[in-house]
Amino acid sequence: METQNVLGTALVPCSYDPLTGYFRDGCCNTDASDLGSHLVCVRVTKEFLAFSVARGNDLVTPRPEYRFAGLKAGDRWCLCANRWREALEAGMAPPVVLESTHLSALRFVTLEQLEKHRFHGVLH
Repeated sequence: METQNVLGTALVPCSYDPLTGYFRDGCCNTDASDLGSHLVCVRVTKEFLAFSVARGNDLVTPRPEYRFAGLKAGDRWCLCANRWREALEAGMAPPVVLESTHLSALRFVTLEQLEKHRFHGVLH
């Protein structure tokens, strides 16, 4: 059975550059070992990155030991579902790529919440 996105269709890769995903496979795939639930594919904004750093999750500073080059505005990234919900509640939620957001994200947020923040640009 193929992995599904929140729209009920096949999960589309989120980003290969930067390489994202809990498994660093470009997709917001998950399993029981993914305690952070890296399920929501977002297009990060400058405001969100600043918000995330202020909340103790530095997504900007390169961490080569984790094969992480640091993010910049415009990058797509598999974000922890709870972090996206926290950003939503603070009015800082980055745009979501629904086609690349894992179906399991709906355990944390509603499809309506995600749709209100849908990324409307070119996917690839």
